[in-house]
Formats: sequence, structure tokens, C-alpha cells
Amino acid sequence: MLTDPMPADAVEVARKRVTLAAEDLDASRVATVLLEMADAWGVPALWEQVCRPLLARLSGRTAVEVVVEHALCEGVRVGLDVYRREPGRSLRTGGVLLAGAEKEAHSLGLLALAAALREQGRGCLNLGPALPWTALTSAVYRARPRTVVLWSQTPLTGRAHRLVRFARDFPLLRVYGAGPGWIEPLGAPAVRLGTLTEAVDALLAGAPGRDAHHIRYGSVPYR
Repeated sequence: MLTDPMPADAVEVARKRVTLAAEDLDASRVATVLLEMADAWGVPALWEQVCRPLLARLSGRTAVEVVVEHALCEGVRVGLDVYRREPGRSLRTGGVLLAGAEKEAHSLGLLALAAALREQGRGCLNLGPALPWTALTSAVYRARPRTVVLWSQTPLTGRAHRLVRFARDFPLLRVYGAGPGWIEPLGAPAVRLGTLTEAVDALLAGAPGRDAHHIRYGSVPYR
């Protein structure tokens, strides 16, 4: 385990503070609370025990819920994106490329994973949400990563057969599907990641000592 789970009382306090800030539409305060909690308990515990449950709790059925959800998401986005960033210092990517599946608009899971890697002194190349399959292929040829993690939030974007085909077209890559959108089984060589802790453990275990720009991929057009 990268970090110990947060105690129940700490989780309750964190959720209350974040909820109150979001209900006040104060995204900056949401980010501040999250940064404090991340320093105290680590990003994986904060994401799994505080952020994900709070985000799932808002259904967006009413106008009030929609605006509170937007404030919460913005605060979470800012907090995760600035966590452990140091001006003028770039962490080596370790050959790790993160992206959202095609038409997947959600990206907080990617930011959480990137923040958790920075917490361990590792960087990554995060290309953000909604990356078309053809663009992902282009990114692999340009960046030459060792590992690709594709995030899907909903079954509409978690197309398992496309991810498996992508993994088979690039046998030199370790290919992972992350997020709740991958509800269908992922066949080899693609692998599904469950929790954020599991994802970070997997990426750290396979990270090389230097970036992977020496790798050359064969000419495999993506179908």
C-alpha cells in the first residue's frame, strides 16, 4: 500500500469540509481542503475515500445539484492539478502516457493518477480527456511510451474490444484500462486497473529508470 486508509473520523471531517465549500460554490476552498488532506493522508486515500464518494453522490437532477457539482469538480480539478507541482521542475515521465478514451469528457481520474505519481516523485504525459483512437496511435508513435493508461468514466466510452485491439497492435506497450467505464472484461494483453492505489503500484513497478525515447515501433496502422 502506498498510503494507509484514512480513519473514519478524518474521512467524515474531510467530506463535510469539502461539501460545505462546494455548496458555497467556493471551488478555491474545495481545492485548499483537498491539498491539506492530500499532504496529511496521500492522494490515493483522499481520492478513494473522499473525492469519489462525493462526486458520485451528486446526481445532477436539479439546478442546485448541477451548480454544486460544477463547483466541486472545479475544486477537485484545481487541487489535484497543482498538488506537488514545482515551478521549473519537470519530472521524468517514466514512459507513462495517460489519456481519456474517445468521447470521454471526464478527466478527474487522470488528474488523480498524475497527482499520485508526482507524490511518488514520478511524472507522466497526460493528454487529457476525449482522445480519439487515431490520435492515441499518433501519440504513441510520437512519444514512444512504455505504458498507456486509458480512462473511461461510463460504459459508453469504455469499449473493451477497441482497447484490446489497440494493445495487440502495440505489443511493446503495457496497456491498461482505468475507471468505472470498463464494465466488460478486458482480454489479454490489456489489463483493467481497479483502485488508484492499484494503478500507481502497477505504474511504479514497471517504470524504467529513464524515459523510453529509444523505443521504435513497427509500422502498425490502427484499424
